[in-house]
Formats: sequence, C-alpha cells, structure tokens
Amino acid sequence: MKEIVLDTETTGLSVRDGHRIVEIGCIELDNLVPTKNIFHFYLNPERKVSEKAFEIHGYSDEFLATKQKFADIADDFIDFIKDKKIIIHNAEFDIGHLNNELTLVGKPKISNANVIDTLELARNKFPGSGISLDALCKRFRIDNSRREKHTALIDCDLLAKVYINLIDQKEPTLNLVNNSENNISSSQGGVEYFKKVINPTEQELSNHEEFLKKNLKKNFF
Repeated sequence: MKEIVLDTETTGLSVRDGHRIVEIGCIELDNLVPTKNIFHFYLNPERKVSEKAFEIHGYSDEFLATKQKFADIADDFIDFIKDKKIIIHNAEFDIGHLNNELTLVGKPKISNANVIDTLELARNKFPGSGISLDALCKRFRIDNSRREKHTALIDCDLLAKVYINLIDQKEPTLNLVNNSENNISSSQGGVEYFKKVINPTEQELSNHEEFLKKNLKKNFF
C-alpha cells in the first residue's frame, strides 16, 4: 500500500489573512518503507512572509521571489497524491492551506477522508502527553538534530518514522555482515540491540554436570 507523508511551510498561520504556501514536501511510502519517489518545491507565495513564519522556516521574500507559483505545479502535485492516503501532522493546518491553493487555481479540494492526522493518532495514544513532532521524536528516540529550522522534507522524513511507531510497526533494518564478535544487530527507534553467542568453557561444563548430579535426582521432563 502506498501512502504520502506531507508537510508544508507557509507565510503565516491563517488562510483568512491571505497567507500562502511557500514550500511543499512529500515522501512516498510503500508498505511503510520510503521509496525514492519524492515531491518537493519552494513556491512564490505572491505576498510577504510574516516575521513569525520567517523565524520558523527562514525563507525570505527575496529567496521565494524567484520560485515557481503553486499554479505551475498544481497538476503535478495532484498526480503525485492521487489515490493515496496522505499522512500529515496537524492536518487541519496543512489541508486548509492546500485546499485554499487548489481553490485559487480552480482545482478540486483534498478530501479529509484521504487524510491520516498523526496529531490525532498521538492524542489518542498518549492523552495528556506532548504530541508535537519534536516531542514524539523524543518519545520514540528518533534523531531530530537536523531540525534546526522547519523544512518540509526533513519534517516529512521525521514524520514517516513517527507514523511507523504510532501504528506500532517497525521498519526492518537488517545488518547481515559478519564481524569478529558474531553480533546480530537491528535498529528500532534509534536504539541498537546486540546479541553475542558465548560458548561455555570446559570447566563450566564440568561444574554444570556436577551440579545436576547432586541436585537433580529425578528427571522432571
């Protein structure tokens, strides 16, 4: 099953105040494993970026002025998300802005029926606990040190890992390379686990046999 992890950055919080999207990032998952298929654009919002938004993502008016407009990438975006579930953290915000952009260029809106909101999943799973993306990364031991600023693709990458943990799945990472210690390792939630086979010595085997003779007079098996 293919799904899309999506994030946007905007000029400000409210569509009612005329704020627009400045970045769209999408990562495709195939049975919860990221594929090489991504969708990413910086966009000219045709208005100024608010000071608070600039503090969050750092995209200046000068940087965005040379980028494509949403109308230029709308059809490609619609094709990318078509017939796929969309995974978003705080979906109300992103879908509100995306549907505003789609309406402005005369395209159909995204249906909420196609959206999975990880904020709601986290709220139901951990009532009363922190459910921001950073808080969930900390809970699941996901390294978010790259997230100095909010950028769509980094946030999508983190959200994909959070989503997998929220639905109690684990993306397998296997290391089949033999090493000198015969370790078998796996990585889940950013934690390394190791198993090492230790063979008993001759003395340990002898002690074990002596213990059985003295203490186990009857075979219970």
